[in-house]
Amino acid sequence: MTNVMTAPPSTKAEIVDVPFAHRELVERLSPGGRYIDAQSDVDSPWVPFGDNAAIKHLAFDVRQGIFSNILWIKEPGVVGTHLHRGTIMMVCLEGSVKYLEYDWVASPGGLILEVPGESHTLVTDHPQGVKLFGWMQGPIEFYDENANYVDTADVWWFINHYETYCREKGIPLNPKLYV
Repeated sequence: MTNVMTAPPSTKAEIVDVPFAHRELVERLSPGGRYIDAQSDVDSPWVPFGDNAAIKHLAFDVRQGIFSNILWIKEPGVVGTHLHRGTIMMVCLEGSVKYLEYDWVASPGGLILEVPGESHTLVTDHPQGVKLFGWMQGPIEFYDENANYVDTADVWWFINHYETYCREKGIPLNPKLYV
């Protein structure tokens, strides 16, 4: 007998009522699944992040300190040196990006995994910059070129970034972003 994963047995595209002992609890307490449209500004606008970048916020989870967004560096540029206090997973969507501390360059479809305790200097040399989808947990500490602490960006920082911009522009806050 081999232990080979195969596709699920159903061949019909229909909803199956799966029995679950705690369904009522899930229905009462879970925020539920949701879809966030990242291709338009319907669910989340591009919020400026310095002169050459913007962030499209996708999710905020204050219970776990998790935030998700798309970082868009619009042309060749740098996101200064930063130290991760949590795990970061990013997928390069467009363009390319590298860290000065490593010898690789991420291209579209590539996965970047960063672990707590590492510092990086993110650079894109691509003529059109880079778009990175990120799923991040924990704070990110930013430092200047002399290794002096500048600021910490955590789930609360990113919520404030999103909400402040929306209030300034008269854009309603999207409750789907808060999980």
